[in-house]
Amino acid sequence: MIVKSAEFICSNTQISKLPPPVKPEYAFIGRSNVGKSSLINMLVAKKGLAKTSQTPGKTQLINHFYINENWYIVDLPGYGYARASKTEKAKWDKFIHTYLDKRESLQCVMVLIDSRLEPQKIDLEFCNWLGEKGLSFVLVFTKADKQSSIKTDQNIAKFKKAVLATFEEAPRYFVTSSETQLGRDEILAFIDNINKDFVIPHFEPRD
Repeated sequence: MIVKSAEFICSNTQISKLPPPVKPEYAFIGRSNVGKSSLINMLVAKKGLAKTSQTPGKTQLINHFYINENWYIVDLPGYGYARASKTEKAKWDKFIHTYLDKRESLQCVMVLIDSRLEPQKIDLEFCNWLGEKGLSFVLVFTKADKQSSIKTDQNIAKFKKAVLATFEEAPRYFVTSSETQLGRDEILAFIDNINKDFVIPHFEPRD
């Protein structure tokens, strides 16, 4: 897939104000500081489309980016926010979970995992929640350029083993680097493939 256009559409804290669910959507989510904004910018080859922040947990909105006037990248707030209060965390969690569980046009959740780390409980719990809800998801291992490919492979193997404690089979995964563009073509091809079979879901228009 060639990305010809990528534009920011809207930021929301209310599900009711999201764009009509008539185009395929791909949600990007991960722990704070996993490199989500950098990955999104790399995929669409547009620096600064998704705002990167030095403060973990800065993205507190659902951001919609319209790609090729055909599909959406949805940038979700990170989980495990270091500096948020319990009340804020609970509010964000409910908001994120409602979007993921109820959004009619959501095709796949891209769960971003820092490839430099051993399996993290918070990532595994989130994957388990997606599995319980029957939501389609893939793993996107980030920052692969920061270490040797052997170390990356070791951490991926450990994560897959941990996932298999609760799943019958490990989900599909991609290894990426925002610096070297590793994984870009593979992820875009994966999305392109799903888009070809997209059928506009039946939904109740909101007032």
